Amino acid sequence: MIRVDLHTHSTASDGEVAPDQLVLRAAKAGLQAIALTDHDTLEGVTKARDAGVAVAVDVISGCEFSVSVWWGEMHLLGYGLPIDDAELSAFLSVQRQRRVTRAETIVDLLNGVGVGLSLEDVMRQSDGAAVGRPHVARALVGAGFVPDVATAFDRYIGRGCPAFVSKDLPPLREVAALVVRAGGVTSAAHLGRRGTRSTLARLRDEGVDGVEARHPSHDPILAAKIERIAGDVGLILTGGSDWHGDHSGHHEGRGLGGVDVPGEWLETLEQLVATRTTEQRA
Repeated sequence: MIRVDLHTHSTASDGEVAPDQLVLRAAKAGLQAIALTDHDTLEGVTKARDAGVAVAVDVISGCEFSVSVWWGEMHLLGYGLPIDDAELSAFLSVQRQRRVTRAETIVDLLNGVGVGLSLEDVMRQSDGAAVGRPHVARALVGAGFVPDVATAFDRYIGRGCPAFVSKDLPPLREVAALVVRAGGVTSAAHLGRRGTRSTLARLRDEGVDGVEARHPSHDPILAAKIERIAGDVGLILTGGSDWHGDHSGHHEGRGLGGVDVPGEWLETLEQLVATRTTEQRA
């Protein structure tokens, strides 16, 4: 059986492991394919693919976008994305700058409650990657303000906390259309209890191609329900571990490749990417 993981993160965004090391870890875990889906960047894809050639791990070029939907924020996975598409690259550059602006605001709020962190502290943690709240959390740990990342979120930067800042989000329809123009395919990530028939049908109508049914936050009953509804409304299926590292605090206990994702889902995804790429070139 082919073992795949269609949702992973590296140090190109907020993961703990470099793209090439992620691929080596995937090979060790017995995976034949992974999708590298870092937040708002494709920077790690080339390095991951080069490493994949040596260990026979296929690397799907992906990205995790944050988008605005009718209930607030949703994460959207993009697959089969070209790393040299000018429109997509320009869009991602803007999103990464927005992340820096958000980090600046978070630091200002932290300073306002007596936490003497600087933006430079945060940027050192990101080391050129797409900046996210995990980098702020790691900076807080490094400066001795909190004992661990979880406490940083619970005390300072999580929703409802003194230094929480919402993202400046592009609309779902806009991002879904952008991915299609680039020849890619989209999947709504880890919807949880929002994975209802009405929601999935509306996401399809907004231009989404699929839904992440299997995820560490989905129990087997919920995953099966989402799979069934997806089939009814005409969405393809994806799944993955959402792995950020062994000590990231994301879905502890579910390692890389720790979610069972049928190889047929990857085949369907790749077929749709191939069809769409051909259409865009026509």
